[in-house]
Amino acid sequence: MADRLRIGLIGAGGIANGAHIPGYKAVASEVELVACADVHRETAERTAREHGMPGVYTDYQEMLRHERLDAVSVCTPNKFHAPAVIAALSAGCHVLCEKPPAITADEARAMEAAAQAAGKILTFGFMYRFNPEVAAAKRFADAGAFGDIYTGRVTATRRRGIPSWGVFTNRELQGGGPLIDIGVHMLDAALYVMGYPEPVCVTGVTHTKLGDKEPGVAPWGPWNYREYSVEDVCNALIRFENGAALILESSFIANIEPMEELNVRLAGTKAGVKFFPFTVYREEHGTLVNETAAWQPGATAYHREVAHFVRAVRGEASPISTPAEAVKIQRIIEAIYKSAATGRSVEA
Repeated sequence: MADRLRIGLIGAGGIANGAHIPGYKAVASEVELVACADVHRETAERTAREHGMPGVYTDYQEMLRHERLDAVSVCTPNKFHAPAVIAALSAGCHVLCEKPPAITADEARAMEAAAQAAGKILTFGFMYRFNPEVAAAKRFADAGAFGDIYTGRVTATRRRGIPSWGVFTNRELQGGGPLIDIGVHMLDAALYVMGYPEPVCVTGVTHTKLGDKEPGVAPWGPWNYREYSVEDVCNALIRFENGAALILESSFIANIEPMEELNVRLAGTKAGVKFFPFTVYREEHGTLVNETAAWQPGATAYHREVAHFVRAVRGEASPISTPAEAVKIQRIIEAIYKSAATGRSVEA
């Protein structure tokens, strides 16, 4: 392996430019941005020009054949995660894939098998694991400070937060709406702190009541309501093999407050925790105590995510997100959507 890792990007749009490329640039002494591929040539050319990448492709398979790459970031719409990841692994690259891992559990399993066959690292863009608050909750949980975590609530809601760009409202390309876009972030954060327990059953309900209507107030700009094919709201109850349960709620558009909330609340036999702001709830000396952090480290979570991936590729760290976990969370998401479609509880 060269002194500087040679990096390629599959998908050169918003998340590549807003998260992955800045993350790699933050560790510029460790990596070299070599090439990017995007089905839209102008997007690939613009990204390559802005960030000094000599290689420009509209076909990632061609990029993988012609470039000598150590690692690849996959930043495509969700539908294309699995084939791009499997192709990059088969070409001998380590892979950082954006969340969610895929659209189906079978895709996630195929990605896990490809990583095992290639002997390469496959990890995922669950960047909230790198937030100081989530990292603190994980340390507390691993130290036994919360005791047995047996219940919790996962919240990823927006009052009027339908993205008016990209393909976020296209079910075919994304696999769903707020659940698979923002809900997956908070669900992963909760599962991470809980030790990723084995899911057994989910009950899910989705509604599309407002998103497919002509926009009224649209703080993020008017969306294409005529082609809106995802859920507005998703609610779910997730049960685990160890007896624990989580309630999940996610939304792009709903008549609720606040305007946006991304949070996790977990309760254990010794104490509970809220992630944002980091607060521990416990009983001491006959008093109910809320403890908050006086200080948390800074740094952008995306930068930490990419830097950790680079260290993992170099053999200096273990990947913080694994293909086995990706399969579990994909099973849960797929089961929630199936439950919502059938009106029945579904095994995960």
